[in-house]
Amino acid sequence: MNSIFKKLKVVELANVLAGPAVGMFFAELGAEVIKVENKATNGDVTRTWKLPSENPKSKSSAYYASVNWNKKTVFADFKNEKDKTKILSLIKKADIVITNYKKGDDVKFGMDYTSLKKLNPTLIYAHISGFGEESSRTAFDIVLQAETGFMFMNGTKKSGPIKMPVALIDILAAHQLKEGILVALLKKATTGKGSKVSVSLYESAIASLANQATNWLMANHNPQPIGSLHPNIAPYGELFSTLNKKQIVLAIGNDKQFKQLCSILKITSLLKNDKFSSNSNRVKNRTTLFGLLQNEIKKYNSVVLMNQFIKEDVPSGQIKSVKEALQNKMSNSLKLEEKDQFNGKSIRIKSSIFNINN
Repeated sequence: MNSIFKKLKVVELANVLAGPAVGMFFAELGAEVIKVENKATNGDVTRTWKLPSENPKSKSSAYYASVNWNKKTVFADFKNEKDKTKILSLIKKADIVITNYKKGDDVKFGMDYTSLKKLNPTLIYAHISGFGEESSRTAFDIVLQAETGFMFMNGTKKSGPIKMPVALIDILAAHQLKEGILVALLKKATTGKGSKVSVSLYESAIASLANQATNWLMANHNPQPIGSLHPNIAPYGELFSTLNKKQIVLAIGNDKQFKQLCSILKITSLLKNDKFSSNSNRVKNRTTLFGLLQNEIKKYNSVVLMNQFIKEDVPSGQIKSVKEALQNKMSNSLKLEEKDQFNGKSIRIKSSIFNINN
């Protein structure tokens, strides 16, 4: 599978996270991806986004490594005609160009779609903007999380708005752009024509509100910060402490699962209580239900309880740190290692995790 795009050539003019994540998707699947970094600013800014535990003298960072696996890097300054000519020669032979220029910068550097289409008529030009192509507003992930409802919903009434610990809007936009490029490749295969594909962080975020958007649009419910709880389902998202001080979360989606839960905890009497007889009633009485469930769950060791839940198909999970999650056998198969051009070692997680079989 990792050679699906072995004949594809991609020039990446984007930096930070969203655009490079798209480039890495194609790199993982065998494409030749040439990442162009600004020589005048010492390359992609994420090279400098280092944790205190990282080597300050290194020319890379863990953040940079997360979305720049298996790419060829070229440093260039578009104000230098020799450098610019070199990059244009690469684009002339490319199938895809990925950009995230601010409004006007693409034209200023002669890297806009109109200019590059003249150079390479079958080119697929893929662009990510922050607030749309007509906006010059600087867009970082946390700004989008703030302005599209995510931070408002995230957290609790006590905590106030909290950002998600991953730049999820960038990741969502990257997935949108990947889909657009794949459609453009299909179009090119059937018509021979190139395309411009564009997405914005803002639209990607709004589109990803999913059921929380329809909760407002259809039910006039403005989603509130309720922590890990689900506004439509209970018990779903409640955190319970076990006998050995571990935390588990339940995701009970139907009456059958609730019945199984009560059977395991030996509290089938709850099934006869009208307060918990249906999901809608459980949502209305979730605080009372939480207390009753917590009183029983605290009697069990987490390993014993989780084994029972999994055996009886009760949706649940144990709260794990990133370290614990990455030590899982299934996670190990997703790790990629390489030595970069500066002889530094990078380890990251795959982004293309699907399998295609004959």
